[in-house]
Amino acid sequence: MDKNSLTGIILIALILFGFTFYQSSEQRKRLEAQRQLDSIALAQMPVDTVGIAGLPEAAGMPATAVYKDSLLEAAHGAEASIFTLENEVLKIDFTSKGAQPYSALIKKYKSYGGGDLYLFKDGGAEYAVSIYAGQYLRSSDFNFTLAERTDTSLTFRLPFSGGGYIEQRYSLAPGSYKLDNLLSFVGMDEVIPRNVGSFDIDFNVTVPRMEKGYKNESQYSKLDYYFSGEKKPNEIGRGRSASKNIGSRLSWFAFQQQFFSAIMRAPEEFSNGELSLNMHQEGDPDGILMDCSARMRSDFRPAATVSVPYEFYFGPNHFTTLKSFDHKYEKIIPLGGWLVGWFTRYAIIPMFNFFSRFIGNFGLIILLMTIVIKIVLFPFTYKSYSSSPKIQALKPFLDDINKKYPKQEDALKKQQATMNLYKRAGVSPMGGCLPTLLTLPILWAMFRFFPASIELRQQPFLWCDDLSSYDSIIDYGMHIPILGDHLSLFALLMAVVMWLYSKMTTANQPASDDPTASSMRFMTLWMMPVMMFFICNSLSAALSYYYLLSQLIAIIQTWVIKKFFVHPEEIQARVRASAGKPMPKSKWQQRLEEAQKMQEQQMRKRR
Repeated sequence: MDKNSLTGIILIALILFGFTFYQSSEQRKRLEAQRQLDSIALAQMPVDTVGIAGLPEAAGMPATAVYKDSLLEAAHGAEASIFTLENEVLKIDFTSKGAQPYSALIKKYKSYGGGDLYLFKDGGAEYAVSIYAGQYLRSSDFNFTLAERTDTSLTFRLPFSGGGYIEQRYSLAPGSYKLDNLLSFVGMDEVIPRNVGSFDIDFNVTVPRMEKGYKNESQYSKLDYYFSGEKKPNEIGRGRSASKNIGSRLSWFAFQQQFFSAIMRAPEEFSNGELSLNMHQEGDPDGILMDCSARMRSDFRPAATVSVPYEFYFGPNHFTTLKSFDHKYEKIIPLGGWLVGWFTRYAIIPMFNFFSRFIGNFGLIILLMTIVIKIVLFPFTYKSYSSSPKIQALKPFLDDINKKYPKQEDALKKQQATMNLYKRAGVSPMGGCLPTLLTLPILWAMFRFFPASIELRQQPFLWCDDLSSYDSIIDYGMHIPILGDHLSLFALLMAVVMWLYSKMTTANQPASDDPTASSMRFMTLWMMPVMMFFICNSLSAALSYYYLLSQLIAIIQTWVIKKFFVHPEEIQARVRASAGKPMPKSKWQQRLEEAQKMQEQQMRKRR
């Protein structure tokens, strides 16, 4: 070992020895100061609370201090008080025990049955900060003192003997559903070790039942979480219990009921966390819908004063309101994928909001929306709606083809002759598929929009008392598998009209011995209306009502086209005029002919 290396080792050893001696000296000073503060606090306690050994007693038994800091020990056993922040739309009670929200009343809405709507009731939430400060501390274990109060804010403090304190400041602006929270550690740099780099946030909420139908309410209740820069949040749950460990930085999370949400956002982001959702059964005796919990971690750098901002949203899942925050909150509303969601956001919602400004009856609004959609689509669906009457005009020619090719082995010849007939008549046999393809995205958009639209919540129409839930004309008093415990009249009427429309469109189709065509006809005429009834019986009445109107308007459009726009004699004359004339073959016909030749070759080989 050379001289320079030896000198370096000696210097390092001297530095380590000096630092250790300094730390020991500082630690002795802090302990001595703490003992003096503890002695003062003990001397100030009433005599009847001091036991033989000079320690507090409870019920005649000596007690042992839980916390080293005398002020923390006193705050640990103090009684809590309730304080309130309130504006035009929201009332939040806070408990000094943990300086946390105690209940949240959303003032402009009522729960089903007419009671006050609490997003969480008294003691139904916990918001706790956990940090190591000489020992592990959890804010919900201590009673904070109210340090400052205004009409729009509350400031709570938890003091330490050394002069520092933990502060929770809440502010609620007029007319807003957003609660701002500023968590501060003031003068805690001598209490919190320098190697502490984070603290934990626990936010737990018990959400009560609020709606008429458990199935709808549970299916549209979930837990969402969002990463900065993403197009939309992720979700877990949706009607079932679930949990998720988040190993990366997170912007916000939401405990989402069907129509209301509790959202917590960290402007400086959470570093990681764990989310969980526990759904309760329909018959829960306490009327609880779900238990939601989040254990998040936030970064921490010890200093004389450290302040970390948070934001809460306690309010309705109203698209425009959520979108106004510009944090992608509105994305928690289930509006479908990119195509369906685009149509809903830029067509359905603006049209709905436009009619809502002038009309207060939401049943009438849905009727007008349905008519507008049908009118807009009519130029695209005219050809398809007219295909059924045109095929009816060709029925005599189709019957002749069936007589000419009665055998099963002539199926390809019969299909080719039928295609030639359609071409000579100018009829597209696939035209009837177009309205289905065009209306499917719209039907799916409505399927997602109506049950999640808070504007329809508790809105009556005809015999229905809540368009966002099912309408019930008969309650069985017992649960029947698949059907449920009630009968929805809108769902029943929708199924009947769907059957009539299917009967109208399939009655004119030529008879066929093809088993595939027969099964398709059976599915269209019987299975689809029955399946739709069972599906919609427990869903939103607005959805069944829209499907009912859509089918009725389609029947009227088809009848008008058949009565005034389709002339069977002209179609038949066109077919007769083209008889015997060569027709250009489409690629489809060419493929049919090739298939026919291959089939004939195979039959010859078998012989």
